[in-house]
Amino acid sequence: MKRSAALSFLAGLTAAYAAVAAQAQTATATIAPTAGNTAKGTVTFAQHGDKVTVSAQLSGLSPGGHGFHVHEKGDCSAPDATSAGGHFNPTGKPHGAPDAAEHHAGDMPMLQADASGNASFSAELAGVTIGGGGANDIVGRSVVVHKDVDDYKSQPAGNSGARIGCGVIQKS
Repeated sequence: MKRSAALSFLAGLTAAYAAVAAQAQTATATIAPTAGNTAKGTVTFAQHGDKVTVSAQLSGLSPGGHGFHVHEKGDCSAPDATSAGGHFNPTGKPHGAPDAAEHHAGDMPMLQADASGNASFSAELAGVTIGGGGANDIVGRSVVVHKDVDDYKSQPAGNSGARIGCGVIQKS
């Protein structure tokens, strides 16, 4: 009886540890400017259950709104970051606001820069994961900052203009 209770306790402890470890997944992207631009900063991602919290500190932006998305490829090598591909969209949904029923997994809320060109950002994303290699895994993909406001309507990318900053998402 004692052995059975001890084994049950260890199994529960192991399951709890695995759950905590799964929730503790983090990733980071260092945003570098594309050719002729000055956008730079850091974007961090943290898995919390079935959601991912994203936080960003960026500078070198023009004041106002900027489209901000996870893109499908982890490649920022092109001078204009077109090497990052389109928005991350493993479910084949149309582009839209992140709080809409239909949107790309990579659609994030608008990034707002202050009068000095700095932006602090925090949001919670559903439908993406950090690590594990599944279809919704954002590790190895990229984060792109766009020049203009995202209208969340135009297909396929919200008419948010040129890519002014890009960084590859790497597991922390």
